[in-house]
Amino acid sequence: MKIIVLVKEVPDTYGDRKLNLATGLADRAASEAVIDEIGERALELALTYADANEGTQVVVLSLAPEGATATIRKGLAMGAGSAIHVSDEALRGADLGLTAETLAAAIRRVEFDLVITGNVSTDGSGGVIPAMLAELLDVPLATGLSSVEISDGAVSGSRPVESGVQKVSANLPAVISITEALPGPRFPNFKGIMAAKKKPLEVLTLADLGITADDPDAARSIMLTVAEKPPRTAGVKIIDEGDAGEKLAAFLIDNRLA
Repeated sequence: MKIIVLVKEVPDTYGDRKLNLATGLADRAASEAVIDEIGERALELALTYADANEGTQVVVLSLAPEGATATIRKGLAMGAGSAIHVSDEALRGADLGLTAETLAAAIRRVEFDLVITGNVSTDGSGGVIPAMLAELLDVPLATGLSSVEISDGAVSGSRPVESGVQKVSANLPAVISITEALPGPRFPNFKGIMAAKKKPLEVLTLADLGITADDPDAARSIMLTVAEKPPRTAGVKIIDEGDAGEKLAAFLIDNRLA
């Protein structure tokens, strides 16, 4: 069994987020870079299966800037056997389509039985990469799983829906995405950190994957304008002078809230 886990380097979830108004991209130097927590949970799922099933290969895959090597190695320190780092200047500011196309090409290159991703990243919050990957790889997709069971030839799980819990399953190879309902990640120990330095970490470019970022046949989005979120202003204070109910009703109507 070969399991590929997608991890993403993101600005620290608990730090300040800043936008570069010149490029329209997140200013990733404004805060500490970390592996997205949902990616760590996806890796924990794969490692838990590998612990109980000898011979399982767990590969960490990340599309990230050149300086993300140390972050990716954390996945190796947690227990993954190898890592693939896709890094190319042409991927700077890549949209979801180019990102999915590049990740799919990297996955095809090494082959797989199961791809595990988080349901949504904390920086872009796109939430569509798992579906795009399944489409490009032409394999089944199970999204938003809050529990997962992996067997030799299939993967199954459950996800909450409005009327209850939905149980889904798919034959392998497949792509799944998980939610924060899955267990949190293990902490790398000293032995794992030292071992990570010797584990294989392959760095690939778009040329290695046979992808041209400006391919006219591939849809690419273009950012036209960008602006920072306006500062929060003080709210309206209603003082009860016997007519607070009327003032509140008027406020709701004026703001189309009623």
